[in-house]
Amino acid sequence: MMNKLSKKVLPALLACSIVLLPVQSTEAAAAKFKNCTQLNKVYPGGVAMNATVKNKGGETKLKPAISASVYNSHKGLDRDKDGIACER
Repeated sequence: MMNKLSKKVLPALLACSIVLLPVQSTEAAAAKFKNCTQLNKVYPGGVAMNATVKNKGGETKLKPAISASVYNSHKGLDRDKDGIACER
């Protein structure tokens, strides 16, 4: 049977393990890419700031992923400043 210490320690350990579970999402797990070649391996069409931006650089073959947080961390890769980083 459980003693008094076990009854207090077990719930505390469970609470800690729940709090320490990592959050998994595409934006939380987004890496910092050094260049467009690396970014395009994960996001083949590039990354758009939002769904309303339009490409200024001409015809593209692939539709960009939409993620404000990924775009904001890679603004330097948006050479034509149209709101889409590394479009292809």
